[in-house]
Amino acid sequence: MNAKMQYKLTASDLEVLLAVYRGGTLAAAAERIGVDSSTIFRCVQKMERGIGQSLFSRSRSGYRPTELGLQLAEKAEAIEVELESARSAAQMAPEDIAGSVHITTTDTILHGLLAPQLSLLNRTHPLLQFELETANRLANLSRRDSDIALRATRTPPEHLIGKHLGPIRVALFASQISGLAAGDRIDNKICWIAPDEALPDHPSVHWRKRYYPKANVAYRVDSILTVTEFIRLGFGIGIIPLFLAEDYPDLVQLTDVLDECQTELWLLAHPESRHLRRVSAVFGHLSQIIRLE
Repeated sequence: MNAKMQYKLTASDLEVLLAVYRGGTLAAAAERIGVDSSTIFRCVQKMERGIGQSLFSRSRSGYRPTELGLQLAEKAEAIEVELESARSAAQMAPEDIAGSVHITTTDTILHGLLAPQLSLLNRTHPLLQFELETANRLANLSRRDSDIALRATRTPPEHLIGKHLGPIRVALFASQISGLAAGDRIDNKICWIAPDEALPDHPSVHWRKRYYPKANVAYRVDSILTVTEFIRLGFGIGIIPLFLAEDYPDLVQLTDVLDECQTELWLLAHPESRHLRRVSAVFGHLSQIIRLE
């Protein structure tokens, strides 16, 4: 018992523990650190034997932290933040901001709103690097999978630092080559493009099913950006954000703004990473420049 109480966690132990906590499996943890799964397994076993308590519960779905494992993971995250801050300070002159910022968003927001601002940021802070992830799911910022998230949501997580950037308004659009015009009747013969399987809870999907239950959804795609591209090609009609349609003069707005489909654009960050200079610089720039009104 005395030997267990004398066990001293190392920085490497905490790195492994944090990787398993964030990854959820040995394989995911091994990929994060750059070792093999057996090394992760042995390290977790060594820690648990030394401490005398389980750090994770095992199941077919992966590794879930116990109460102690969660406490240690939170401590490890705090240490990681301080280390990153120290490294950033050591690498730069007082006027420089450097390092990598991981941003998660959707492809629609990336191409329609974010990309032009990243180009400006790169010119202002040439030592900054950007890791961009596009996915429909919201990355788990509480585990710091990403530094910043730019998302369309009506209910942003309360534990994150958030900046409301305005409403995302949408309407029904067609291509000029379709021959359709504003106010035209939409019959069941017209083809629709929609993200039904990829985004089954998207407000535009619910709206169409409510008002056009017999609509001919000829193309089911995995993103709103693809909906836009297929509309432009004349494949059919679809619901897309106004901010995206503004860049395409060959699109025709068929309806007024669909208020029932409106969501909100939020800029989100984890409280512990928000104070890092590289994250703060990007967060501050985006919060000032990106506005939807």
